[in-house]
Amino acid sequence: MIKSWMVIGGVTFLVSLGSALLRPRDLFWQKDLERPNWLFFEPAIPLIWTVIFVCGAISAYIVWENDPGSLKTWLLMGCYLMLEVITVAFIPGTLRSRSLLVGTLLGGLGVVAGILLTLIVLPISGWAALLLVPYLIWSPIGTYTTRRMIELNPEAA
Repeated sequence: MIKSWMVIGGVTFLVSLGSALLRPRDLFWQKDLERPNWLFFEPAIPLIWTVIFVCGAISAYIVWENDPGSLKTWLLMGCYLMLEVITVAFIPGTLRSRSLLVGTLLGGLGVVAGILLTLIVLPISGWAALLLVPYLIWSPIGTYTTRRMIELNPEAA
């Protein structure tokens, strides 16, 4: 029998592969962008997002196990999925459009969606809400960084 954690983990993994929908010419565009001097942690960003996605998947698992199969739980799973899709769309959306503004808007949308999901999940499980905190911390940092890059690269807005 397939366990709920397997399905949630599998969906999380499959959706996360969406960030690989890049064309080589998109990668060349982003390499030429000027970055803030304080962005020394850029090589760690993939690891940071991996940890955040794992925390999100565990959070979703906790919510699912609280009331498996109910309409409310299915709707919440849809909210988790929507948040991940918004998050994963950041890289291909920004690179394909060649617009840091698109990235900033997607990042801001993710911040708002993350806050709302955390507030909705909190009464169900404090642990599930706590596991969303890394997203709530990191997503605004990424959004702010992208916004700052607009100032450094106005032609890429």
